[in-house]
Amino acid sequence: MSVKLDILQIQEFLPHRYPFLLIDKVVECEPGVRLLGVKNVTYNEPFFQGHFPQKPIMPGVLILEALAQSTGLLASETAGDELEGMIYYLIGIDKAKFKRTVVPGDQLMLEAKFIRSKRNVWAFDCRAEVDGEFVASAEIRCAAVVE
Repeated sequence: MSVKLDILQIQEFLPHRYPFLLIDKVVECEPGVRLLGVKNVTYNEPFFQGHFPQKPIMPGVLILEALAQSTGLLASETAGDELEGMIYYLIGIDKAKFKRTVVPGDQLMLEAKFIRSKRNVWAFDCRAEVDGEFVASAEIRCAAVVE
């Protein structure tokens, strides 16, 4: 069963808000398996004012953050009410790789694949693409902690 989420549904799960909410919609989610999200990159993004004014490029750390946010949505869809009342923190990024820049006008496709969870620590294999071209990848770990 595949789940789709719009921005209002995403905001029910993620505490992030503009300008730090970095996922616009979920086009596919199979709980416990995989999530595919979308970030529409526009020139209006506040980070482009300083990174870099003459050649705007989305910072790599924000691409990783967008991937981490996609893991939060996949974990939430997978665990259901089990994560209610908890906050989901990024605790590790391993094997991060970057291949291509992301610029205004790009549509960043964010894929998170569930690896495992144990004692509220979740692990994912993540990948970002633009137009089918590899942009970045990383193994991301997050922890769900009681507020």
